[in-house]
Amino acid sequence: MAGARRNLARIAEETFERRGDYPALWFEGAWHSSGELFARAERVAAGLVEHGVRPGDRVVVQMHNSPEVLVAYHAIWRVGAVVTPAIFLLTPEELERLVQDAEPALVLTSELLPTLELDAAQPIVARGESDLAALVYTGGTTGRAKGVMLTHANLYEAGRAGHEAGHVEGVDRSLSCLPLAHSYGLLVLNVALHHPGRPQSVLMRWFDPVAWLRLAQVHRVQIAPVVPSMLYLLLAQPLEEYDLSELRYVASGAAPLALQAIDEFLRRVPGVQIREGYGLTETSALVSTNPPGRSRYGTVGPPVPGTEVRIVDGEVCVRSQLLMAGYWKAPDLTAETIRDGWLYTGDMGRLDDDGYLTIVDRKKDLVIRGGFNVFPRDVEEALLEHPAVTAACVVGRPDAVYGEEVVAFVTLASALGDDELLGFAKNRLGGYKYPREIRVVEALPLTPVGKADRRALRELL
Repeated sequence: MAGARRNLARIAEETFERRGDYPALWFEGAWHSSGELFARAERVAAGLVEHGVRPGDRVVVQMHNSPEVLVAYHAIWRVGAVVTPAIFLLTPEELERLVQDAEPALVLTSELLPTLELDAAQPIVARGESDLAALVYTGGTTGRAKGVMLTHANLYEAGRAGHEAGHVEGVDRSLSCLPLAHSYGLLVLNVALHHPGRPQSVLMRWFDPVAWLRLAQVHRVQIAPVVPSMLYLLLAQPLEEYDLSELRYVASGAAPLALQAIDEFLRRVPGVQIREGYGLTETSALVSTNPPGRSRYGTVGPPVPGTEVRIVDGEVCVRSQLLMAGYWKAPDLTAETIRDGWLYTGDMGRLDDDGYLTIVDRKKDLVIRGGFNVFPRDVEEALLEHPAVTAACVVGRPDAVYGEEVVAFVTLASALGDDELLGFAKNRLGGYKYPREIRVVEALPLTPVGKADRRALRELL
């Protein structure tokens, strides 16, 4: 039936049966075979059941990139539970908030996973296509992180559409440096399931530009997904000293990519194409992408197969099988965001005569730093925990490397040392969230309705 056909555990099993056992994943000096990864997932799934994980339960996965993340995701889907990624950069307080909201049956770490491996293999627990497969936390269209509910059908169709829009025969060696806890990283995993051959992937624990270049050269990488800040850091390296002749495609998403950076990369790495795309966690990380050989730089390409885009009062709206089931525990916000089957993204854009989409600006105040969403309210609330801070407002300013940098404006009841408040924020916020610049002002500018005027603050930068 269709539900079983689009079950992610079933797809993973059928993919393994079709491809057989082969060296599939390289990580930190060693190859991991598809058979090894599949068997481990079966055994970990058995351990999850023994620990009381049931269909529909959330299982938080907090790990650095590693083969164990793939094992964990497959094992969770195998028992019919819901993958709930937690980026490793979260502070204990942020993780606690996520756990309180998701109410998981288990928090899975790299240390815990080996203890779950049993001798027996766990069969697949039947789940329908409309059942949840992942609960991914993002900002949605508000400033507070919300859980995005993605179904098996959502993620299956995202993988299929991504494959149809971007597959090129003979391109089967990839380099993955994206956090697998990010919706973009999750998309890349699902696209790989639809590859007709025996793709091989080099996985990085985290991005490092020198290591990236070395791995791309040694493994003769053909395609690599990145976020813009990674490409900017690569441009600071001596690219010409590396043999990147096998590199054919660099796929960029999660934030806009500067045209100047595209031009420089193309000039310094001859023969490569940059394929910029667009997506949100609420659309399973995919809406549009530039097709191989038909890229229009400055755009994010046409909608992928099965996805429609229209512009309503300048705002990008999306209708697709990739649309989330809704926000976790937030039906009112879901109804506000999805209207008559169309998701209102909060992004401003335009379509050209050939259907290529260009993202112009964002309506929402979300700051995207290095491809990671930073929600101003989270930062503001952390700053307001300091007894000397009486008001706070956070905005983003353009940054050549990270796309945007986090800047906080505060008013104080008493004087503070230059680094005291910055250190206070670093201790309470994840590594990508804390403000790199804090400006003290006498008063925050206000809008006519009494809200902090972010536009006026941006003009001060």
